[in-house]
Amino acid sequence: MTTTEESPGCLSFIRKLFGPGLQKSETLPYRLRDRFLSPAEISFYHVLNSIVLGQAVICPKVRMIDVLYISNRRDNFSYVGKISQKHIDFLICDSGSMKPILAIELDDSSHQRPDRAKRDAFVDRAFDTARLPLIHIPARRSYNTDELANLVRPYINVPSREASTVSPDRTAGETTAPLCPNCGVAMVKRTATKGKHAGKPFWACPNYPECRQIIAIES
Repeated sequence: MTTTEESPGCLSFIRKLFGPGLQKSETLPYRLRDRFLSPAEISFYHVLNSIVLGQAVICPKVRMIDVLYISNRRDNFSYVGKISQKHIDFLICDSGSMKPILAIELDDSSHQRPDRAKRDAFVDRAFDTARLPLIHIPARRSYNTDELANLVRPYINVPSREASTVSPDRTAGETTAPLCPNCGVAMVKRTATKGKHAGKPFWACPNYPECRQIIAIES
């Protein structure tokens, strides 16, 4: 039986064990990142989204352990660590069931390093074994809509180019949104708020401020 004299000692031990986590007034060191995706990833996402147009769901930065599972986990436990800290850049899922359809990796210059090449080879084998297609696309600041559509078309029914250039919130009588000359993504309609063009509409790239391309709308 625990005596009254022993209780303070037990509480002191618990405080030391869990440390400052018990202090409600503690200031946590977490801060919000300025960006969730890099400029190249943002550009790619917008172009891919303009191609998919609701036919599937695009999930960025997904952990491999959330997509793949380990068969015979007890016997293959060492393989858990091989994928628990790895992620893929984009995962395309069925919009109804959220079943993974296609994985996409954006390869920048770092993927040419021997260690990255070894990592990529392992990831390719893992997805091939799980029978989930994985494609590699060179990272760029902008992407060609037609080229990207041709890459994903074997795995998902993507809309035609004409459909992919229509702004989702376009109302009857409006013209079709043009593609950004730099990024290849459907532009969005804006209205100038200051300067000599105040009050006039124009087309702007959704990748702003990374891309500042605009197209004037003739009245």
